Amino acid sequence: MEKIIIFDTTLRDGEQAPGASLNTKEKLEIAHELADMGVDVIEAGFPVSSPGDFAAVKEIAKTVKGSIICGLARAVKQDIDAAYEATRPAKRRRIHVFLATSKIHMQYKLKKAEDEILRLAYEWTKYAKKLCEDIEFSPEDASRTEPKFLFKVIEAVIDAGATTVNIPDTVGYAYPQEYGELIKSIKENVPNIDKAVISLHCHNDLGLAVANSLAGIKNGARQVECTINGIGERAGNCSMEELVMAVKTRRDIFAEVDTAIKTNHIWKVSRLVSKLTGFVIAPNKAIVGANAFRHESGIHQDGILKERSTYEIIRPEMVGFVGSGIVLGKHSGRHALSQRLAELGYGNLTAEQLDKVNQRFKELADKKKTLYDDDLIALVEDETKPVKAIWILDSFKVNSGTDIKPHAEVCLKYKGKVSCGNSVGDGPIDACFKAIDKITKIRAELQDFRIEAVTRGKDALGEVSLKLKAKGKVVTSHASSTDIIESSVRAYISALNKIESL
Repeated sequence: MEKIIIFDTTLRDGEQAPGASLNTKEKLEIAHELADMGVDVIEAGFPVSSPGDFAAVKEIAKTVKGSIICGLARAVKQDIDAAYEATRPAKRRRIHVFLATSKIHMQYKLKKAEDEILRLAYEWTKYAKKLCEDIEFSPEDASRTEPKFLFKVIEAVIDAGATTVNIPDTVGYAYPQEYGELIKSIKENVPNIDKAVISLHCHNDLGLAVANSLAGIKNGARQVECTINGIGERAGNCSMEELVMAVKTRRDIFAEVDTAIKTNHIWKVSRLVSKLTGFVIAPNKAIVGANAFRHESGIHQDGILKERSTYEIIRPEMVGFVGSGIVLGKHSGRHALSQRLAELGYGNLTAEQLDKVNQRFKELADKKKTLYDDDLIALVEDETKPVKAIWILDSFKVNSGTDIKPHAEVCLKYKGKVSCGNSVGDGPIDACFKAIDKITKIRAELQDFRIEAVTRGKDALGEVSLKLKAKGKVVTSHASSTDIIESSVRAYISALNKIESL
């Protein structure tokens, strides 16, 4: 059986999705989880693009073990040098060089002829090879490149030392049969193709990224570039969880290949990426959507009760889905909580962390009649990944109604001293935010704000996700409570603390 190399670009192409913004600490957290789930190659970023991205890639290269750490570079010396320096601390590293090869890109973006593109591709691949043994080359917009020219470029970069050649469907233009045939034609027309792994990088502009990638695998490609939850530029990238589970589920079609992904990590990593990027997972999203393993129809429910395979082609536990049944109540003990958290994938909490989660759990259990797994996960995420507490919520009061202007008083602790601010606003949450701004004197711009019910019922835990810009920094933050005003206030304060800490 041949291995499909999983090349995860969540931290590079995924973060390029409009609205996605991760700091170094968040990137590092995701990278560790990707390595733990068995990702072969982590494209940690585009080092030359900013000092922050360079620092993040270097930190990942220093601390993340098990995966190859990759940095992206254009076919220019500055980019390649930056990718080399950023990935150098990694035990196993890769430089990923790209250069556009389609006529539309050569004419309008690069303003270069085919001969010059061919020369640049060869020269800069050869230069990168002197710095790093593992070199990947991508002819950008390959799916719209004239095939004969594409074959020449691929042959040249393999001669120059490329060990992986990636065939990007950069704008998601291809359809499965066409893309599969392109991979097949590369194997048949590039004389030295046996010296390199063919990789796939498909975008989802027509909703075909996963289908195109599967077609590429069937025609001989052995690496797939993908992202968690399919996030990425425009409509996104090939979804890793969909690709991996398609290969695993359809063994009748993909009997000759498999991946090293530990699929029971999928659900947890999916939620982490969603939480840190602020991108909500659609309920009907394949594999990881909230409705992926729920059955509303009476006919479906009857079939599931008789035999799960009637309406489920994937067992929920295969992807780490543990259900959302009632698990604990206010009379439950610390040991029971610890055991259930371990079942949910949080068995490595320290005694101090467990104490904090248990305290919050007891407080929540007094407010809610029933607690669900998602309630517990939200508590763990809040308590185990805290932001440095610079401003601390002491208290807040709001006065709002149909005939009065919403008014809020918020009191914050700063270096042990309590300061209070008052303000009116368009609503009670807006009034609270303005009162906080008066205390902190930070001019902040709220760029995104969402409230979601973590679980069901009138007493559901509400999670607030927001994006805040201040002092030239953009951060995302989250907080949960049965009181949506409280969770909004806590999320806003957490975002300000992040800004002050960066």
